[in-house]
Amino acid sequence: MTLKVCLAGATGWAGSELARGIAATDDLHLVSAISRKHAGQPLGAVLGESRLDTPVFASATEALAQPCDVFVEYTKPDSAKANILAALAHGAHVVVGTSGLTDEDYAQIDEVARKHQRAVLACGNFALTMVLMQKFAEMAAKYIPSWEIIDYAYEGKPDAPSGTVRELAGRLGKVRQPELAVPLEQTNGVRETRGGTLAGTQVHAVRLPGFVLGAEVIFGMPDQTLTLRHNAGGSAKPYVDGALLAIRKVSTLVGLYRGLDAVLDV
Repeated sequence: MTLKVCLAGATGWAGSELARGIAATDDLHLVSAISRKHAGQPLGAVLGESRLDTPVFASATEALAQPCDVFVEYTKPDSAKANILAALAHGAHVVVGTSGLTDEDYAQIDEVARKHQRAVLACGNFALTMVLMQKFAEMAAKYIPSWEIIDYAYEGKPDAPSGTVRELAGRLGKVRQPELAVPLEQTNGVRETRGGTLAGTQVHAVRLPGFVLGAEVIFGMPDQTLTLRHNAGGSAKPYVDGALLAIRKVSTLVGLYRGLDAVLDV
C-alpha cells in the first residue's frame, strides 16, 4: 500500500530534505506540497529532484484538496496549528516537525484528533540520537532527584525553548519534579539567571552563532553529576529517517502523541 503524503514547508531546510527522502521510497507518494514562495511550480523543479512531480500550493486549504493519508507539518509556529487542524478536518493523520507550539495548542489538537479518530505525532526532534537521549534522561530522573536543562540553538531561532527541549522537560516532569535546594523565590541577586521554569524544570536557552540545535540535561547528586547531551550539525539529513518512520507509523495511533518513541520499540 502506498501512503499519500502532503508536506507543508516542502522547500524549507528540513522539509526539502524530507521531500527528497520521500522521493527515494517505494511506499510513499508526495501528492502535494505547500510553499508560499514557490506556489504554482512543480516541487521537483524547485528542489532539483527529477523524481518529484508534486504540485506546490500556497496554503494548506489548497493542498488538502488533493486527498492524502498523512499531512506533514514543517512550517512555522504561527501557521502550524491552523494547518494541523485543517488536515485533521480533512481526515488525514498528521506528523508535526514544527517547534514552538504550546501545551495549550497541543491540548486542543488532541481533542480535535480524537474527535476525528486520527493521530497527531508531534516530534520535537526526529533524530534517533535525540530520541535515545530523552529515554536515557527519563531513566536517570527515576534515580537522580535534581536536574536542569540547557537549550542550545543558532542566534536567529525565535522560539525559546525549542520544541525539543519543551518535550524533554515535559517528559521529565511526568517522571517526578526535580528538587531545588534553594526555592526560586529565595534567590539572591538576579532571579532570571536561574532560567525559566518549564514543567517544573529550570531551563536555560542559549542563542549564539556557532550552534545549530542541541540539548543538554545535567543531573546532580552529592559529589557526582551525570550529563546527557545531544548535538546536531548543519545538515537536515539526520532527521529524514525518523520522519519517514513517523509517516509510516502515525496511522497506528489515535489522538496526540509527543515524541518519536511513541512508534519505536525502546
